[in-house]
Amino acid sequence: MIKGLLAFATIGTMVMLGSCSNYQPRPRGYFRIELPNKTYTQFENKRFPFTFDMPDTTLCNVIEKRERKEDMYGFNIAYPKLRGCLYCDYKPVSKDNFWEISEDFRSFVYKHDVKADEITEQLYVNDEAKVYGLLYEIQGNTASQIQFVLTDSCKHYFRGAYYFNVSPNADSLAPVTKYVKEDILRIIESFKWKN
Repeated sequence: MIKGLLAFATIGTMVMLGSCSNYQPRPRGYFRIELPNKTYTQFENKRFPFTFDMPDTTLCNVIEKRERKEDMYGFNIAYPKLRGCLYCDYKPVSKDNFWEISEDFRSFVYKHDVKADEITEQLYVNDEAKVYGLLYEIQGNTASQIQFVLTDSCKHYFRGAYYFNVSPNADSLAPVTKYVKEDILRIIESFKWKN
């Protein structure tokens, strides 16, 4: 009887120890990001020759840049709770500098090509408001996932780029990227030049 109990205990111990060898750790998880409901308000400032709809100021705030003369029309839309910022810049266009400004922005977007898996361009045309643009979606672990440019092809050139203030991880930031992309699409669709 004792030999039987000893054999049973030995086999039981071996089964318990053997079952532990298949242990696999759980994959690393991320905190759930609570995204608030949004409402939009019109961005209008006498200094800027354009208007558009932007998210309510409870979610984000506008920070004007005035450090240098070149920043005269620059501003940022900061999203403190989402740890990101939409950097916006406006440049007046003349027939001499349109190509230079547009190529400068295009090269700025494609600097992310080193880390990006893919960069897609989406064309936007609003003939009635004379607003034409491109929306760039940058896939992969890049600091900026969304950038865009709007112009009337003669006098105005507006560009924006959303950057995260955290280490980029496309999977964990996907809900925030989708959330901010909705805001950017609203900006593009509601954008108007002042006469």
